[in-house]
Amino acid sequence: MLTITHPGPSTDFRRRRMPAGIAPAACLACFFTLGILRSAAASDQGLPGKPDYSRNPEWFPHIQRPYTSRWVPTLGLQNTQKVQDLIRDGKLKLSLVDLAAAVKENNLDILTAAIGTSFAETDILRAKGGGAPRGGPGIQIPSSLFAGAIGAGVGSTGGLGGSGSAGGISGGARAVTVRASGSFDPSLLLNFSIDRTASPLNTIRVSGVPNVITSTTAFQTRYLQAFTTGTTISVSFNNQRQSSTQQFLRFNPSFVSSFSFSFTQQLLNGFGWAVNRRFLNVAKNDRQIAQETLRLQVSTTLAQAMSLFWDLAAARDNVRAAEKSLAVAQQLYDDNRARLEIGTVAGIDVVTTESEVASRKRDLVIAQTGLQVIQEQMKTILSREMDAALASAAIEATDPLPDPRDADVPKLSEALAQAMKSRPEIRQAEGNLLNQAAAIKYARNLLKPTLMVFGLYSGSGLSGESVFLDPSTGNLVTAPGGISQALRQLFGMDFPDYAFGFSFTISLRNRSAQADNMRARLEQRMSETALQGTRSGIALEVRQAIIGLTQAKARVEAAHQATSLTDQLLKAEEEKLLSGLSTPYNVIRIQRDLLVAQLSEVQARAGYAKALVELDRSTGVLDTK
Repeated sequence: MLTITHPGPSTDFRRRRMPAGIAPAACLACFFTLGILRSAAASDQGLPGKPDYSRNPEWFPHIQRPYTSRWVPTLGLQNTQKVQDLIRDGKLKLSLVDLAAAVKENNLDILTAAIGTSFAETDILRAKGGGAPRGGPGIQIPSSLFAGAIGAGVGSTGGLGGSGSAGGISGGARAVTVRASGSFDPSLLLNFSIDRTASPLNTIRVSGVPNVITSTTAFQTRYLQAFTTGTTISVSFNNQRQSSTQQFLRFNPSFVSSFSFSFTQQLLNGFGWAVNRRFLNVAKNDRQIAQETLRLQVSTTLAQAMSLFWDLAAARDNVRAAEKSLAVAQQLYDDNRARLEIGTVAGIDVVTTESEVASRKRDLVIAQTGLQVIQEQMKTILSREMDAALASAAIEATDPLPDPRDADVPKLSEALAQAMKSRPEIRQAEGNLLNQAAAIKYARNLLKPTLMVFGLYSGSGLSGESVFLDPSTGNLVTAPGGISQALRQLFGMDFPDYAFGFSFTISLRNRSAQADNMRARLEQRMSETALQGTRSGIALEVRQAIIGLTQAKARVEAAHQATSLTDQLLKAEEEKLLSGLSTPYNVIRIQRDLLVAQLSEVQARAGYAKALVELDRSTGVLDTK
C-alpha cells in the first residue's frame, strides 16, 4: 500500500527535506509499484499446451509475474486434424480406434470435463497461499473444514504486536497482546506519508506557543507470514522525521527509527500440519477426484459413441438387406410379367408382386433414413463443430459387427474385481472419504482450547537537531543530529523492549465445537454409505452386463439359425414356383419372413456388440481401449 496525504497548499516544500533512508526507500517502493502497474496489462507468454495451474510462475528475476495475468491457452472450437484426415473423397471412414481418438480430441463434453481438472489445480495453488479451495464440477468441499464463515482461509493480513513509544513526551508501560495473523503467502506492507497538522492549544505550558504546526514524513514497512506449523511471524521497520513549532522539544526536527519482531505459536487449537494444511490436502484430493470425473466423462461418452458406431453398422446392414430384398422382389415382379405375357400366371399375381416391390421400396427408404439420422448423431459426438466437409461426408463403419465368442463372457468374480479396481466412481467416493478424514481431524482439533505463546522484541532510536545553552559561554548552541544517530541507537539496542507471554482461551461449554465435530463425523458416515452404495450399484451393473451379453450371444445364434432356415425355405419355395407347384404369393410371404429374419439377425449382432461395450464400461476399462 502506498499512501500520500496531501499536506495542503500552505506547505513550503522548499524548506522540507526528505530524511536520509526515507527517500531511497520511498523511491524504491514507487519504482516497484510502477513496475507492477506497467506490466499488469500484459499476460504471461507460456509455452503451447496446458500449463500447470497448481504452480506459481517463477518470479525471479521477473518480480512482476505474480501480479500479472497468467497465460491460459485458448480452446479452439475447430475440429482437430484427426477428423480432417479421416475424410477422403467425401467419405468419413471410421474404425473403432479412429472413433475413440476423434471423440477424445473433439467431444465438447470431454473438453468441458478436462477444464474441471484445471479448476482443481487452481485450488491447490490457492491453498498453498492459505486460501480455502472453491471446488468445481463434481467436487464437493466438506463444510466441516471451515471455522466461521464458509469460504474463509487460514488467516488474515492484520497487524501483529506493537513497538515502543520513542518520541513521545513521557514513557509508559503496557500489557502486551500479540495475536496470530498472516497467510502462507508472505505479505510486505509499505506505507509512505507526508502530513502537516496545525493544532490550536488551550495551554502554552508544555509547548510554549498557543498553536502548533507539526510536519511529519514517515515510511513504514512490515513483513507478515504464517506457517503450517501454527506459527506466525511479523517483522517491521519504521522511520519517521518530525518537525514542530513547539519551543521546548529536545530534538527539532526529530528522527525516530523503530524495529519490531514478533512471533506466535499455537500449542493446542490450530497446532500441527494436519490442521493447517487441511485445505491443501483436500485440494490435492480434489485434483484426483477431478481426474476421475474426466475419466468418467470419457468412458460415458465413448460408450455412447461406440453404441452409435454399432447402430451405424447395423443400419448399414439393414440398408443392404432392404436393397437385396427389393432386388429379389423386383426380379419376381419381372418374372411374373414375362409369365403373364405367355399366359402361365394370372394378372392378379403380377399386381401382388408389384405391390410387394412398392413395400420393399418403402422399407429401403426407412432404412436409409435411419442410417442418415445415426450418421448425424455420430458427427455431433465426434466433432467440435459441423463444418462443411464433415456435414457433407458419409460415414462408413469399417469394422464389421463382431461374431459371438465364448471367451467374450468373463467370469463374474473377475469382472467384479476389475470394476472395483477401475471404476472412476469408486475412486471419486474414496477421494471424498479422504476429504472427510481431513475434516474430522480439523473438527477434533477445534474441541481443544486455544493456547498460544508469543514473543516480541522491539527497539527504538531517537535523534535530531537539539538546541541547548552552553554554560561556559552562555550562548545557544545547535547540536546536529539525524537518522544515522537514530539507527545507531536502534541497532545498538540502546532502548530495547522485550515481551513474552501466553494467551489461553477456553469455551466453558464448547457447544459449537461439539456440533462441528459431530457434523464432521456424520458427514463421514454419509460418505461411507455413499461409497458402499456406489459399490453395490456397480456390482449390479456388472451382473446385468454379463447377463445381457450372455442373452445377446444366444439371440445372435438363434437369429442366425432362423435366417439360415428361412433362406432354405425360400429357395425350396422358388423351385416349387418354377415347377408350378406353388404361387407367387407363397414366395412373397417367405421373402418377407426372410427379410424380417435378416433384420432381426442384424439387430441381434448389433445388440451383442453394444453388450460388449456395456461390459467394458461397467468394468471401467472402456477408456483404456
